[in-house]
Amino acid sequence: MNKVEPIQVAAGIIVSEGRYLLTRRKAGAHLGGFWEFPGGKREPGESLEACLRREVREELGVEITDPTLFRVICHDYREKSVELHFFRCSILEGQARPLGCDDLRWVAPEDLASIELPPADRPLIEALQSAISD
Repeated sequence: MNKVEPIQVAAGIIVSEGRYLLTRRKAGAHLGGFWEFPGGKREPGESLEACLRREVREELGVEITDPTLFRVICHDYREKSVELHFFRCSILEGQARPLGCDDLRWVAPEDLASIELPPADRPLIEALQSAISD
């Protein structure tokens, strides 16, 4: 049995005034209604950084600073596998608004654990909270 290649995803850990920007997945989508770090699937031939810029522009209508890789997390869901590349960045230009998502919110680090996030994001929350306490 051949293992299917994981879906490559770029996601932004966008910080402003000590809070993280989360977006709510559209109802009807895979994991619809869950909150997540903004981003999406990499297109063929696209770098992960370019993917993140494109996805954030489409979802939120903003431009971001140069993304810096923070963590890579692989996760197997029943129906697919994902390889999530989380990048630290901030908003360079524009005001975030929910264009390609159902909602957005800025969340304090200590509140991240109480937010309904996809299972694949849980190790990231632990890493972010460890980074704060270091």
